[in-house]
Formats: sequence, C-alpha cells, structure tokens
Amino acid sequence: MRGQGLAEMLLEYMEVRYPGQSLGGHILYISVQRQRLFHVVDGLMRNNFTIATARAGLGTQVDSYRTPPGLHRVAEKFGDGLPIGSVLKDRLPTGEVVDLDEPGPDNDVITSRVLWLEGLEDGENRGGERDSHDRFIYIHGTGNEASLGCPSSMGCIRMANRDVIAIYEEVPLGALVVVLDN
Repeated sequence: MRGQGLAEMLLEYMEVRYPGQSLGGHILYISVQRQRLFHVVDGLMRNNFTIATARAGLGTQVDSYRTPPGLHRVAEKFGDGLPIGSVLKDRLPTGEVVDLDEPGPDNDVITSRVLWLEGLEDGENRGGERDSHDRFIYIHGTGNEASLGCPSSMGCIRMANRDVIAIYEEVPLGALVVVLDN
C-alpha cells in the first residue's frame, strides 16, 4: 500500500487505538517492518524516507537497545543551523563533521539533527524503566548512511542526514510520532 491509502489507514488505526488524541497537523509514522518513516500532514502523505530502527528489535526497557513502540511526540529539537554531517554528543555539537562520502564505521554516531522523543503512553513508553525520553530515544542523522534500510541502531531511529534536516525543518515540537511493528 502506498501514499494516500497508507495515510488514511494509519489515521483510521490511530483513531481507534488512541481515542481522543488530536490527529491534525504533522504525524511521523515509523514502520519497523518497512524500515520507513512516513510523514503525514493534515491527513495527507507528504513524504517518506528510508530509516534504521534498533538492531535488537522493539522494546521499552531501559538499557535494552530496542526501539520503543507506540505513540510519542517530538519533545525537543537540537542542531539548528549546523552543517550537514555535524556530530552531536549529548545533543551538543562537538565541532567534528563526518565525511558523508565515506561509509564510516557503524558506531551509532549522531549527526546533523536530533528530534528527542517523549512517550505518550503511561506504563508503555512513559514513566519508570520504560520512559522513551529518559532512555534518550531520538530521530537523528547517522554517520553511516549505508546502514539505513535494515535494523542497525542501538534504539534510536536513524535517518540520512539530508532527510533528517528536512524533517527537522518541517516538523514542529509536539508533532506525533507513532512506532509500529508493521
């Protein structure tokens, strides 16, 4: 299923799964099986990107190195105005810029931009040992774009640097992010 049909199916699912949740504006849908991020705006498919989720699969426990499923929101954004390929550590630029023409080691380096996620489901991805924000779960650029398209991260959602910059620029704080194993 492609494009608009996928956006409509996603919104129908979210209306049932998350009743009362406002579904207008920007929604980022992370499909773990497809290793794709779909950007839906006001019910219309805007774009989609190849990503990488956790090598260890889905999960919510602290130190599990898994991508947390369920409903989140973009809580914080970092990297405004940095050059493409800039390395961030603890969400701050290090001054290093990776060479994106070189494949680089698969060391989960964080590059270009960070969208820090906050879980919205108590007991699932918010609170206690399962809290996505406390686990530092991000959508971020990667120094190894060749790793995209298959599960290879340590829990975060990796994107190509140009793609994460585009998403960073378009998606406001508070935008919904839903991670599904489909």
